[in-house]
Amino acid sequence: MKTNDVRALFLKFMEKKGHVIVAPSPLVPENDPTTLFTGSGMQPMVPYLLGQKHPQGKRITDSQKCFRSQDIEEVGDNRHTTFFEMLGNWSLGDFFKQEQIPWMWEFLVDEIKLNPTKLYFSCFKGNEALGIPKDTESAEMWQTLFAQKSITAKIGENPEIDGMNEDERIFYYPEKKNWWSRSGVPANMPMGEPGGPDTEMFYDFYPELGRSCIPNTQWSGAFCHVNCDCGRFVEIGNNVFMEYVKTENGFEKLAQQNVDFGGGLERMTAATQNDADVFNLDVFEVAKKTIERLSVTTYTGDNQYAFRVILDHIRAATFLISDGVFPGNKDQSYFVRRLIRRAVRFARNINIHTNFCAEVAASFISVYKNEYANLELHRDIILNEVTKEEEKFRNTLESGIKKFERISKRYHFILESGNSIPEAKRIFGHEAFDLWQSDGFPIELTQELAKERGWEVDVLDYEQLKKTHSESSRTASAGKFKGGLGGSGEMEVKYHTTTHMLHQALRDVLGEHVLQKGSNITQERLRFDFSHDTKMTDNEKKKVEDAVNEKISADLPMIREEMTYEEARARGAIGVFDEKYGEMVSVYHIGEGKKRGDANMYSIEFCGGPHVERTGVLGTFKIQKEEAVSAGVRRIKAVLE
Repeated sequence: MKTNDVRALFLKFMEKKGHVIVAPSPLVPENDPTTLFTGSGMQPMVPYLLGQKHPQGKRITDSQKCFRSQDIEEVGDNRHTTFFEMLGNWSLGDFFKQEQIPWMWEFLVDEIKLNPTKLYFSCFKGNEALGIPKDTESAEMWQTLFAQKSITAKIGENPEIDGMNEDERIFYYPEKKNWWSRSGVPANMPMGEPGGPDTEMFYDFYPELGRSCIPNTQWSGAFCHVNCDCGRFVEIGNNVFMEYVKTENGFEKLAQQNVDFGGGLERMTAATQNDADVFNLDVFEVAKKTIERLSVTTYTGDNQYAFRVILDHIRAATFLISDGVFPGNKDQSYFVRRLIRRAVRFARNINIHTNFCAEVAASFISVYKNEYANLELHRDIILNEVTKEEEKFRNTLESGIKKFERISKRYHFILESGNSIPEAKRIFGHEAFDLWQSDGFPIELTQELAKERGWEVDVLDYEQLKKTHSESSRTASAGKFKGGLGGSGEMEVKYHTTTHMLHQALRDVLGEHVLQKGSNITQERLRFDFSHDTKMTDNEKKKVEDAVNEKISADLPMIREEMTYEEARARGAIGVFDEKYGEMVSVYHIGEGKKRGDANMYSIEFCGGPHVERTGVLGTFKIQKEEAVSAGVRRIKAVLE
């Protein structure tokens, strides 16, 4: 099957099971300071998993675009990508395991026709100390479904120790593998965070290996199991039974039992083709041919690693830029920059030494434009941004090479002077680290250049310096992106409400071209990005402050209503949430009017909450800073005093 086929089949299948199909959320979450990117399908669903009513009901399904920055270093094998689509379905206090597990079996075996003898499943082993029981129910349900196909499926208790014994197809794993929350294992979860046991689904691409790993890989061991890193088994989906919340008293049951399924679209499609390499999927084919033409090489042998990095990184950068994240030095922008620069670096390994990123990005736009209209809409911006960043890095490469040559000349002088100490043929760790930190010069390139001269690089010292640098950076930013449920604290709720008034005040002062482009809220401040071409004057900032404070003093009510999308638009609602919900939407308005323009209504926006009940509790609004973010986008940082 092709990628679009699997996506369409899944959504249609879930629709037949009573689910409402909703559009995907942006890659950058709104009003959630706990994370930089939408890394899973459940992130936009957290308020509803905790009990808030979803406008579309209790059964929801979608295909959510995701980005996981932590996987950048993993890219290069046959299955890891930073950008991917996550097929999802949710029960918000409706059905539970008894319905979800048979549906998943039906979809995998009957809808996309996977061979059931190549399917394996894992379940939660339980944690007695936390009072969370073993998930025997899920294991026994999978066992029954195998039996219906006349397949013996024994349950393995210790796969990481014993491997796979004969006829074992279902395995118990501890919380490190089979517990899901946004913060990982139960010990890492902050108070108020939802989570629960999960049952994961795996496809065996190499059943002929019996109990063995794929040979000649660095992870190969005496035996294999479904969570082995050798690549034989690939996780294609995960049913999370989200029924717990962490409290001061330990883990308690949520008010409602939820199902949260996430399935990797690319991995599922690869399974239908029985090809473990996701980069052989149709969505990569046009871009792959573009790279082959530019490099005059083919996607074979040692070239595959570089091809995979380029394919993944440019696809991810293309989608991130289409969602308004441009290359830069901070936050989300840093990762777009890193993606493009790593792609350029690996392109060098396959003899691409001229600008190429725009051509590869254009290939992805052509493939995805029918599913994601934003790509074609922002085509010129995407191609311009990747080209600018590529050109900047090529200058960086030249700078790094010149610095490396200065180092080499110094060592050449030492050698010619008769000094034969071993250090004369070594690039020290601090030199390699300086090339990386100051010039963005990757260690792999330093090693390549050193190898050409018969030298070595002190990689251990370099890695230690880099680790120390990374730990210092994490410590500095720990408070900024700590775990927890975003937007639920008192000050976060106040700032969230204030963004509505700021948005309207900016439109009143600067013009109706102003639209929200993003926001980030913490307990200390709000950050609001908006469309506008020029720097705001002091007078304009003063007018905006005064307008917001006037509405705070008026102590206006904040009112939530649910209505059809068409009615919300007719009443003048604006916002960045209008594609998330489908036919029914959640709308907040400040003031008791019925539509935009009424004397007693200040603003009306699509939004999922949360908000204060009246504006009078907010305090005094103060703009601290107004600055440029990118072409046509400005940013305000403000506080409530």
